[in-house]
Amino acid sequence: MANDRLRALEEVENQIATILQCAGNVVLELSKDKHNASFLDRQLSQFTGSVNRVETELSSQIRYLTQVATGQPHEGSTYSARKDCQMALNRAEYTRVKLGELGRTCEVMLDPQP
Repeated sequence: MANDRLRALEEVENQIATILQCAGNVVLELSKDKHNASFLDRQLSQFTGSVNRVETELSSQIRYLTQVATGQPHEGSTYSARKDCQMALNRAEYTRVKLGELGRTCEVMLDPQP
């Protein structure tokens, strides 16, 4: 799961490089006296597609991070289970201590006084 998220972020990085390359190509083409309209259209299409992919993936990453940060259950998280286990261990220890105290109290009450 973590590797998938890292790969997705690497792809976002590649798409951003593509966006910058397309923007540079458009600026270079526009600096010429005679523009190649079909080249500009292709670059614009590639630019727009890359921006949309980056936006979609970053939104997905933000949604995932929001789930993780707010403590909501999500795929791959063991935090909730570990927290529940720790709380159960704490309750068991508390119960053990209280039963020990109760046992000592019973012994004192049942022990005949000389």
